[in-house]
Amino acid sequence: MSTAREQPIFSTRAHVFQIDPATKRNWIPAGKHALTVSYFYDATRNVYRIISIGGAKAIINSTVTPNMTFTKTSQKFGQWADSRANTVYGLGFASEQHLTQFAEKFQEVKEAARLAREKSQDGVELTSPALGLMAHQVPPTPLVSANGPGEEKLFRSQSADTPGPTERERERSVGEVQWEAEFFALQDSNNKLADALREANAAATQWRQQVEAQRAEAERLRQRVAELEAQVAAEPAPATEKEAPGQPLEKLEALVRTKDQEIQTLKNQTGGPREAPDAADREETEQKVQDLEARNTELENQLRATERSLEEARAERERARAEQSPAVGRQGSSQHPAMLTNWGQQQCNLTAGLNGAAVMAGWGN
Repeated sequence: MSTAREQPIFSTRAHVFQIDPATKRNWIPAGKHALTVSYFYDATRNVYRIISIGGAKAIINSTVTPNMTFTKTSQKFGQWADSRANTVYGLGFASEQHLTQFAEKFQEVKEAARLAREKSQDGVELTSPALGLMAHQVPPTPLVSANGPGEEKLFRSQSADTPGPTERERERSVGEVQWEAEFFALQDSNNKLADALREANAAATQWRQQVEAQRAEAERLRQRVAELEAQVAAEPAPATEKEAPGQPLEKLEALVRTKDQEIQTLKNQTGGPREAPDAADREETEQKVQDLEARNTELENQLRATERSLEEARAERERARAEQSPAVGRQGSSQHPAMLTNWGQQQCNLTAGLNGAAVMAGWGN
């Protein structure tokens, strides 16, 4: 390899691989870090080479021939076969742009190798093919590497008579690659954490909404329980008022029994001996007794109707208490006073009738 004092035509950095000679299927990495890969022109042999040096060892020393082909197998990986070295080289780049630049330069170098071979076969003296290639394609110095825009680096060739890179340079190169790998790893991890944080925030917002809804429902149920407790506490007073008419009812029943006894007494007096009764008085008295009996029957019917109304009112009250509904409670409250009013009216009518019967009985006596 005679690349002494020659400048590379094109240089870039990539991870270098070689095909496994045993399986011809698996890739074997040449190192853990990216290496500098350059195109060189060997003026002694009038050929173009692709060279990559790791430390003091040549990892790639491939002579470019016109029948070689560089194949892109992915967005950042390409390969070519070297029949002279009996191997296949693979390069992994940091970006698709770097891969495209290397592939374009491979095509240019292959075309230059074809022209150089044709001129050699025709016997034409070719003094410096490399100068013609570089004049049409790239400026000689300074070279712009494929490591990124704005980075201008001057790559010097490595050969057996020149010392390899110093230990400090190798450590610096290794450190740069490691930092770059760590940066991309941290960036990917940061993106994943950001996505997880957004999902957690969305879930937390949804949980807060559910908690607020449950809290509002619990407060509503608490108020409902308080209303029902207040309603139950206020119920005994109306119940006492509705049960109070039971005592006047007993008095009315006793009064009816008393009037029955008076009527029976009148009958006995009418049927027994009297002092010189005339026919007109007897008929009048009998008529009054019949009227009293009819009136008494009517009062008894009213009394039974009143008792039924009272029972219905009590049943309605029990049903309203069991349901514990404000609407039913309001409806029951509006119905019960009406029934009590009706019952009170019947009570007044019954009392008036009994008083009238008593007056008639006294008049008959």
